[in-house]
Amino acid sequence: MRRIPRLSLILLCLAMPAGAQQATDAVPPEMTTDLSADIADPALRASQEAKRDGKSVFAANWMISAAHPEAVKAGADVLRDGGTAADAMVAAQAVLGLVEPQSSGLGGGGFLLYYDADLGELFTLDGRETAPLDATPLLFQDETGQPLGFFDAVVGGLSVGVPGTPALMVGAHDRWGEKPMAELLGPAIGLAEGGFTVSARLGAMVAADADRLAMHPETADYFLPDGVPVKQGDLLQNPGYAATLTLMAEEGVVPFYDGEIATDIVAAVQGAVRPGMLSEWDLRNYTIKERDPVCVEVLAHEVCGMGPPSSGGVAVGQILGMMAAAAPTSPPEGAANATGEVDALTLMGNVSRLAFADRGRYLADSDFVPVPVKGLLDPGYLRARAELAGSVEARRAVFPGNPAFDHALLWADHAGRALPSTTHLSIVDSYGNALSLTSSIENAFGSRVMVRGFLLNNQLTDFSFRSHEGGVPVANRVEPGKRPRSSMAPTIVLKDGKPALVIGSPGGSRIIGYVAESVWRYLNGAEIQQAISGAHAVNRFGRYDVEAGPRAEELSALLQARGFETEITDLNSGLHAVAVTEDGLAGAADPRREGIAYGE
Repeated sequence: MRRIPRLSLILLCLAMPAGAQQATDAVPPEMTTDLSADIADPALRASQEAKRDGKSVFAANWMISAAHPEAVKAGADVLRDGGTAADAMVAAQAVLGLVEPQSSGLGGGGFLLYYDADLGELFTLDGRETAPLDATPLLFQDETGQPLGFFDAVVGGLSVGVPGTPALMVGAHDRWGEKPMAELLGPAIGLAEGGFTVSARLGAMVAADADRLAMHPETADYFLPDGVPVKQGDLLQNPGYAATLTLMAEEGVVPFYDGEIATDIVAAVQGAVRPGMLSEWDLRNYTIKERDPVCVEVLAHEVCGMGPPSSGGVAVGQILGMMAAAAPTSPPEGAANATGEVDALTLMGNVSRLAFADRGRYLADSDFVPVPVKGLLDPGYLRARAELAGSVEARRAVFPGNPAFDHALLWADHAGRALPSTTHLSIVDSYGNALSLTSSIENAFGSRVMVRGFLLNNQLTDFSFRSHEGGVPVANRVEPGKRPRSSMAPTIVLKDGKPALVIGSPGGSRIIGYVAESVWRYLNGAEIQQAISGAHAVNRFGRYDVEAGPRAEELSALLQARGFETEITDLNSGLHAVAVTEDGLAGAADPRREGIAYGE
């Protein structure tokens, strides 16, 4: 009988010492993300110290894990007062949009999973941005038909899609919230009016991106007052953001999509560097969409995520499904076995490449192109793909498979890139509801266009810059009203139909690897903080990215001996998780970023 590999011999073999810090996004490697000194609340400070020591936090009733202590505090206050997970999400996300504006906010979009304990059902909401109705597949090509340079496309109005985050926040609240919106937005409004302390991470990222931030006047005035980048420890006020949230508290999202905020967004996009095509008509017609979750059975659990236009749910499901089908036999318990370690890493690298090959060919907005989700996650298909993987050597070439389609189609492969700036929060409330939200403005600081106190996204650059290849259309090409493919992978793992783990991460297309390896570790017996703190090894397109750490050189050499190209690098995950255990709730936050988990 084949055994699933022990946790200690899969990916955790790369584990950093507890509390080791890594660079995030464009942040210089020497910068620390330890913000313990900035946390006044003793209980929250204790959570920060637990994370630094590599320990989970535990609670009996409710738990929140998010990317900034101020956001956790806002959500915790709501949960303590009897609010639902949806209520806490609104409060926390509103604060995140203020204190880490480089990652998410009202000008972006996201995907949300919600487990309704009363109904015993899992729901998913798509708050992804949409392309303007005037956009064409040639949006990011020059006059000769060649793709634009990435940052030529990103900076300015051309890359801005219709924001979905405000509609997603309000839509989730309408379905599952109980507290008044004004009460939930109050903490963010107060922080915006009174000012918040600039974190080390935000200060470093502003300094690193100052030239691009200076290209839009309102953005420059906020982040570069008098031409000087804001820095760690500065008190930063944002009256524009406070006014925007106040209007939303009073009138909901109507002003955002069909009123004065919409008018200002359009003016900013059309008046920006490299003007965009966004119109008031585009905003007026935006809606969030409820979609079916995608689930795959893995080790007696159901791993559930977001379906298209996200590729995250399908790709995570494929990786874990193939791992479960092909995992090598583990060495004896307690054995230090380098062969077992590298076997597991070789297998993970190969199945990840197979999943990314399918992702590049088939995943796109299913409202525009048929996507074979059932075929891609069919157990027989995954077993057949797993047989191609092997755990002895790197595959020399990887190709998309041929999953069952509802009807035959031929697609070319995506061409483009994604640089991450995203956030994630996980919540379980006292009623047993669970929420997983990943939201983003795409690149750090998005399009660099700011309006009414928030940055606008550059999510349209998640489309393929190439529309065709050899006369064959690309599934993820730009089309009017279409939603770009995303790697965001908010995940809820179910056991006997109830939440066992709520998890997700930022990180561009590496999100898929971060989430898959963390879920795999947890399902194989890791304590949740250990599962997300362990160093990463991610293979998307052939090269194995190995996270810098004590054993990185050794593991890199072992993988090279198996035929992998490797690169040792700092990897910028921001995993936030809540595990539901027999003894209560366990929360964990990624040591690579400034967030914490807290519960009572």
